[in-house]
Amino acid sequence: MERAASDPFVHVTGASEHNLKNVDVDVPRDAMVAFTGISGSGKSSLAFGTLYAEAQRRYFESVAPYARRLLQQVGAPHVQEISGLPPAVALQQRHGAPSSRSTVGTLTTLSNLLRILYSRAGTHPPGVPRLPAEAFSPNTAAGACTRCHGLGAVIDVADDLLVPDPSLSIRDGAIAAWPGAWQGANLRSVVSGLGIDIDKPWRRLRKKDRDWLLHTDEQPSVLIEPEADRIDYGYHGKFWSARAHVMHVLADSKSERMRERAMRFVRSVPCPECEGSGLRREALAVTFAGRSIAEVNALPLTEVVALLRPVAEMPGAEAATATDPDGETGEVAVRICADLVARIEVLLGLGLGYLGLGRRSTTLSPGEAQRLRIATQLRSGLFGVVYVLDEPSAGLHPADAEPLLDVLDRLKASGNSLFVVEHDMDVVRRADWVVDIGPEAGEGGGRVLYSGPVPGLEAVAESATGRHLFGHAPPVEHRPRRPRGRLRLSGVSRHNLRDVSVDIPLQVLTAVTGVSGSGKSTLVTQVLAEVVRRHLGQGPDDSDGEDAELEVDLRDASGLDSFDRLVRVDQRPIGRTPRSNLATYTGMFDAVRKLYAATDEARERGYSAGRFSFNVAEGRCDTCQGEGFVEVELLFLPGTYAPCPACHGARYDAETLEVTYRGAHIADVLAMPVDEAAGFLADLPAAARSLETLREVGLGYLRLGQPATELSGGEAQRIKLSTELQRARRGHALYLLDEPTAGLHPADIALLLRQLHRLVDAGNTVVLVEHDLDTIATADWVIDLGPGGGDAGGRVIAEGPPAKVATARRSVTAPYLARRLAGS
Repeated sequence: MERAASDPFVHVTGASEHNLKNVDVDVPRDAMVAFTGISGSGKSSLAFGTLYAEAQRRYFESVAPYARRLLQQVGAPHVQEISGLPPAVALQQRHGAPSSRSTVGTLTTLSNLLRILYSRAGTHPPGVPRLPAEAFSPNTAAGACTRCHGLGAVIDVADDLLVPDPSLSIRDGAIAAWPGAWQGANLRSVVSGLGIDIDKPWRRLRKKDRDWLLHTDEQPSVLIEPEADRIDYGYHGKFWSARAHVMHVLADSKSERMRERAMRFVRSVPCPECEGSGLRREALAVTFAGRSIAEVNALPLTEVVALLRPVAEMPGAEAATATDPDGETGEVAVRICADLVARIEVLLGLGLGYLGLGRRSTTLSPGEAQRLRIATQLRSGLFGVVYVLDEPSAGLHPADAEPLLDVLDRLKASGNSLFVVEHDMDVVRRADWVVDIGPEAGEGGGRVLYSGPVPGLEAVAESATGRHLFGHAPPVEHRPRRPRGRLRLSGVSRHNLRDVSVDIPLQVLTAVTGVSGSGKSTLVTQVLAEVVRRHLGQGPDDSDGEDAELEVDLRDASGLDSFDRLVRVDQRPIGRTPRSNLATYTGMFDAVRKLYAATDEARERGYSAGRFSFNVAEGRCDTCQGEGFVEVELLFLPGTYAPCPACHGARYDAETLEVTYRGAHIADVLAMPVDEAAGFLADLPAAARSLETLREVGLGYLRLGQPATELSGGEAQRIKLSTELQRARRGHALYLLDEPTAGLHPADIALLLRQLHRLVDAGNTVVLVEHDLDTIATADWVIDLGPGGGDAGGRVIAEGPPAKVATARRSVTAPYLARRLAGS
């Protein structure tokens, strides 16, 4: 149906993407529209899967077929008609880009401007020609350091790994990196022949001798006299330092076992050639305002602005008449600095002033990365565009959310529309219009409960969003607990934590709070996790990435004997391929496969439990190898995926699917939502308990066979938590969670909190990094860090019960918490 050009609405007819039930809805343009509903209700299916997908499809249709291959296409949505839809830009939550070469500077394109500034207006050494802009990038052949190839880091030995126990003598194996057996005995004999006491504890040897033994490149040869009770002859033994031996093995050994052993003694360290910058020396010799480009990249953005502002604010006439127009005070420098300052000030307004341009994107939180992209869009000057945003407030302290909303208002004022998928009720209140989807998740959702101005949602009785938005939802009830002991960390230093001491109370729920960048995650998921992990004798956690290899600078720790287990419940995927799913991760699929193998039909055919695994050739579909889909190659278009023509997505061969239990085959069970499966498998204890805990954390809408790659970070985290809840264990465990409420509707947060309090009631300690005020208000204890982010943070500002922290004068969290406790 044709609509008038003046019609201010986007009209959606017959949307059936995912769980949407033939939805018709009208959404206003030139407004901020909030899409709400509990997790899994279908709001993202409408905003991203339908509206954004259709806008992209229309754009791609205008592009030449060959060029479409180079673009990431989202596919045509299941919808009858959409009219009045402008071009769209998606700003989604996603974790830092996987490339270690991606930084804050490259994400925001600020690095391009900075490189041009150094190329055109930097002070080059006398007699050296001006370098091109690409020479200031570690990602180009012209700029990359020749030793580390632009990565800024190299693999090298670490003294504490080479000698893990300095109380041992060389004879007793102090230098753990040296080989064993005859080679080790030979090296000890050589050292003794060099006059170094191999029976003295390592720490009592002279530092000069210790350094030589570990790092020298010298290889002296020493005559080793035959032992008195042996008839063999003496020989000349050659010395290898510990470092030389390790690096030799890594470079030349063909033995995988020896290489794996050698890797235990190395870690990633800043490249000594470029001092971690990734740049050649010629580029590092060029300065602007007395600093190299590597030094500017290392500065917080607040200091970068202070450095460039004097040039940016120079009068135009003064710059135009400068003796050197390409110099540091010339017109080129003034224009570039003015542009840089204007762009960075947008980031400062979003509370990101503590970040540096050289900060790797892999270390950014999803919220930080999305704010960087929003700031970049603000400077793009687009008009008449729909920005589809995925929970822009996720991972933000309330103080950081306010300037973000101001930026969104500026985008709207520039003539754009904002379609925001959001759970934060404070953000929803700021919207001009709300589209609430529900009432439940999965099959129980997919309907538009309300579409209109925000106040009208209060009258919709079946809306969970309305109950929380207008204060009608019952609070999470629990009795405040008193700590039973404490774990004390003294003198913690890492990142912006500098000589911090903190007490972690035991057998209570503790919320660690503070603005973005204040040091919360560093304290909880890195320092606390690492200290407890090492005390329990566990290896490093690869989820820490580069930080896993950093040493914890800690003066003292007490109370570690309180724990017999450490559980880190994070938002990392439960699997990296579609073969991993909810049923396999929780372990319930083993019980289901055994159930089918025990049926009369399976026994007659001689089918074992392995027959019912889609990862085993025995029973899976030969056409798709148990994937359930096949890749379809299209000429001049990107490849796409379609259901397998043989099994139609079931994953199994026809013979396996002939075995049924209560009228359903194994693929039917994998297609069931948790809520349905709970009834179907009620008589199977091994599966029933797992299914019940999944329902308790609000995941009843997920299918048992839902691929891990389709799950959000919040869903993955709740799956892990439910897996923990079903394990009946005694003892005292420490549970660490990093922003567990991120991406959750208030109704889902209430479910999650009840389960976390169950863990504490069972005698465990729960520590979580958190921004959600409802969660913080129900905690037993709060540790507030700050007062700001980056160098302005990293200190304990307040600690105690929520009511006490709410009165702390220096705390940025306090006024927001006080209002929440007062019920406003």
